[in-house]
Amino acid sequence: MTAANKTMGTLYVALELGQDKWLLACATQAAEKPRFRPVPARDLDRLAEEIAKAKARFGLPDGAPVCTCYEAGRDGFWLHRALTARGIGNVVVDSSSIEVDRRRKRIKTDPVDAAKLLNLLCRYHSGERKVWRVVQVPSVADEDRRQLHRSLKDLQRQQTECSNRLKGLLASQGVTAAVDAEFRTTLAGLRDWSGQPVPAGLQQRLLQEFAVWEALHRQVRDAANEQERRLREDKAPYLEQVRRLMGLKAVGVRSAWIW
Repeated sequence: MTAANKTMGTLYVALELGQDKWLLACATQAAEKPRFRPVPARDLDRLAEEIAKAKARFGLPDGAPVCTCYEAGRDGFWLHRALTARGIGNVVVDSSSIEVDRRRKRIKTDPVDAAKLLNLLCRYHSGERKVWRVVQVPSVADEDRRQLHRSLKDLQRQQTECSNRLKGLLASQGVTAAVDAEFRTTLAGLRDWSGQPVPAGLQQRLLQEFAVWEALHRQVRDAANEQERRLREDKAPYLEQVRRLMGLKAVGVRSAWIW
C-alpha cells in the first residue's frame, strides 16, 4: 500500500458469494464494525453502487482505493478479473487455509463468514501475509487449457460410478459380471442361484444404465484421443513441458498433463 493510500484511507470489502445473493462486509480497518449489504449475485453495477455508498458512509473520498476478497469456489475467477479491470485490488482466498479457533464452537452464517473474511483481509493488507493462502489466478487462456484434462477426469469418475451401480444391481441377485463392451451378451447368459435368468425388469434397468456407461466410455475415449492428438501435433509451449515430463520414469500422459 502506498503512502498516498494510507493518507487517503482504504475501503476493505469481503464478499460472501451465494447462488442468488452476495453479502458485502465493508470497513476501513480490522477493529471497525462492518457495514453489511446484500446485492443480487453477479450484479456488478449494484456492487459498484454499494462500494460508492460504503465510501461515503466511512467518510472516504470517491477516489479512495478499494481492496476486496472472496473465497475460491464455484464462481471461479471471472469476478476477480472483473474487479481488477475496474481498478480494485482483489485476492482470491483458499478457504481451507482460513484460520479457525478450535477452542470455540464454529458458527457458520453469511454475516459471520463475511466479517471473518473482512478481518483477515484488513490484517493481510496490514502485513500479516500468513493469515491465509492466496490462490494464484490463471490467465483466461491457461484456465481454458485445463478444461480438457478436467473433463476427462470427470468423465472417468462418472464412468466408474456407473460401473459400480451396475455391479451393485447384479449383486442384489447374487451374480457378478465384468462391465465392458460385452456386457449385453454377458447379461443375457447370467443365471442366479436357482438357475433363473436376471428378471426382465431388472434387465431393462441394467441395459438402460449400461447405455449411459457406453456413452461415457465413448466420451472418455474421445477426450483421451484428443489429448494424444494435441501431444503429437500441437506446438504450444505448455505441451512441450508435458512432453518433457513424460520423459520421466513412471510419469504418463495423464499425470504430465496436470502438472
